[in-house]
Amino acid sequence: MLKQSLSQKMLQKLSPQQIQLMKLLQIPTTSLEERIKEELESNPALEEGDDYAEVIDLDNDQDQQEEAFELDDYINEYIEDDPQSYKLKDSFSHSDEDYKAPVVVQNSFHDYLDRQLGMLDLPNEEQDIIAEQIIGSIDEDGYLRRDPESIIDDLLFSQNIEVEKDTVLEVLGKIQQFDPPGVAARDLQECLRIQMDLKLKNIEGYPEKKYIFAQKIIENHFSEFTKKHYERLKKNLFLSESELKEAIDVIIGLNPKPAMAVSEVSSSRTQYILPDFFIKNREGELELSLNNRNAPDLKINDQYVEMIKTYKDAQKGNKSNRSQKDAVMFIKQKIDSAKWFIDAIKQRHHTLYSTMYAIMQFQYDFFLTGDDRRIKPMILKDIAEITGLDISTVSRVANSKFVQTEFGTRKLKSFFSESVTTQEGEEVSTLEVKNILKDIVSRENKRKPYSDEKLKELLEVSGYSIARRTVAKYREQLNIPVARLRKEL
Repeated sequence: MLKQSLSQKMLQKLSPQQIQLMKLLQIPTTSLEERIKEELESNPALEEGDDYAEVIDLDNDQDQQEEAFELDDYINEYIEDDPQSYKLKDSFSHSDEDYKAPVVVQNSFHDYLDRQLGMLDLPNEEQDIIAEQIIGSIDEDGYLRRDPESIIDDLLFSQNIEVEKDTVLEVLGKIQQFDPPGVAARDLQECLRIQMDLKLKNIEGYPEKKYIFAQKIIENHFSEFTKKHYERLKKNLFLSESELKEAIDVIIGLNPKPAMAVSEVSSSRTQYILPDFFIKNREGELELSLNNRNAPDLKINDQYVEMIKTYKDAQKGNKSNRSQKDAVMFIKQKIDSAKWFIDAIKQRHHTLYSTMYAIMQFQYDFFLTGDDRRIKPMILKDIAEITGLDISTVSRVANSKFVQTEFGTRKLKSFFSESVTTQEGEEVSTLEVKNILKDIVSRENKRKPYSDEKLKELLEVSGYSIARRTVAKYREQLNIPVARLRKEL
């Protein structure tokens, strides 16, 4: 039986211009010049320069044929509009006196994933957006801590796009094939299973027993393995002690933190980048500027304006023909593309500036003093509410941008942190707690290093009541090993 029903869905298809803007927001200053050069090479209607063509005052000819109306209307609209809107002359840039030498930084783990995403041939724009959302949600250890439902909610509220769970899982499966093995896993078991599957796949011929047993332990007996119930494992898998040891050695050889593998490799491959922002202290007043030193001014090619004028003159004298009209249609496409790109670059400048200005105001005390203890708890939502931007937009700005201050150059992402409440009821940044934790560990007796429980007690003495599992999380984020691995003879 056929049934009809009405339903409402909130859907939005991102335009090519919106997608172009999102990608430009992610580009750091060092890559912007290259991206502009690519556009200049591909679009002859776009050129460098801060001058612009004179305004041409041409009236719309009412006697033109109906089929030519849309093109004529476009031509007049373009020519009569303010030419200033078709050129890029930055108003947020800094003076040369602010410029300092480039800073050496490492390629980030997320940059590494983004490059692989660029080589992945996804079937449509929707999956490309989902993939970017997933990669942006992967933490510093290489794990995807958000479930598919949360990612669906993120896409709905930030991008206004409704997607199905199966589509998210399909894209996630593709990203989980990225290097390093185990990336985008949702928990340790899945991380090790992905690595184990790849290891077995790369073994020629029939694999040794230890690999088969290691895979079985990960897939079917992971709880016993993590709790070190070795006797139960031997009994359930009918293994001898030596066979179990070989299988466990295989598992221990896998990487529980995939992102660390990329960090170790990239430590020897550094690149020079320029800060994206400059903050100067002018006698107690902070002054913010964008670094657009390598971004050329852009405008519409003067020759293209002349071509349009020539076409209009030919129309008035009834000398225009079909070939001229086709040529002008081609010009229209190129001019539109150039205008879109210039507008996107302008919007990029405005978005970067407004986001960084909000961060500067929020963390004003730090930028005045350079004291990390003055960094206030700040999450993406805080800046999104101040600027009126989406959280995903703020995330794109913060993820790969740097700001140069008189106290050094720092990544914007380092200013974002959750809050912790002290015993006095004061909210402080988790960055402050991590610094205290790092200091405690640096002063411990290495022959008897502190357990996580002891670290919890010492933090309580300092005024921070934090659960032991939270202490363990902060310790791992600081790349501090567990107590037994910190012990020295």
